[in-house]
Amino acid sequence: MIGALMGDMIGAPYEFDRGNKTKEFLLFGRGTMFTDDSVMTVAVAEALMDSIGMPDEGIKATLVSSMKKWGKRYPDAGYGCMFYDWLHSGNPEPYGSYGNGSAMRVSAAGWLYGTLEETRKKARLTAEVTHNHPEGIKGAEATASAIFLARTGCSKEEIKAYVIQEFGYDLSRTCDEIRPGYHHIESCQKTVPEAMTAFLEGTDFEDVIRTAVSLGGDCDTLTCIAGGIAEAFYRVPPEMVDACRKRLPEDMLAVVDRFQGLVKAGQANAPQRS
Repeated sequence: MIGALMGDMIGAPYEFDRGNKTKEFLLFGRGTMFTDDSVMTVAVAEALMDSIGMPDEGIKATLVSSMKKWGKRYPDAGYGCMFYDWLHSGNPEPYGSYGNGSAMRVSAAGWLYGTLEETRKKARLTAEVTHNHPEGIKGAEATASAIFLARTGCSKEEIKAYVIQEFGYDLSRTCDEIRPGYHHIESCQKTVPEAMTAFLEGTDFEDVIRTAVSLGGDCDTLTCIAGGIAEAFYRVPPEMVDACRKRLPEDMLAVVDRFQGLVKAGQANAPQRS
């Protein structure tokens, strides 16, 4: 999850096409701060931990409660208009969105479960409480699946093949082909494939982050998604983790630490890359 939070922070200063589409930039500079992507990533992680063992409807109720709690705690984090209305609704209902918010907040689902089937099911639940359009659900499932596959030792070629086969995303373009005409679009179908391409082309965690930011567009969300996958595939440099943690408030850090402890306990024998 820390990789997703880091991607959000590092991409935030360049959102809305404010970057110059280069990989050469200061990683933790002025304006590097968490946004709604991080707040909702933490909210979903807390809800999934709190609802372990519950039936689907209990999980969804816990998700709604946690997302509303964290959204109200950080009301100025940059939510979209429809989601902001959902946060403040007395009777929040899914609203058919295919926005990339379902994919940016789902990283915890890629870590908490023992099978790909269960991972996809839980990712679907995290999307359905708001983003119940088929593309919104697909974006969440694809992102969580890539994280699961990455953390369980699959190669990039295997991850790419699975995503293409199961979700139909076009991963044939290179980042050099995407970059010139890419601009700020907040849909899953115009963000998730680009984030995955940045992951596939990156040579280490930092390079994935830099590559994602260089594409431009909605790059805090794009880099949040790419960073979540890259964390599962690579080791995250400790100095980058430290810089990220310094920019998180204590209540969010408490969830991060609880999550990491749970993952460590459950993944003690998982394959590691050197």
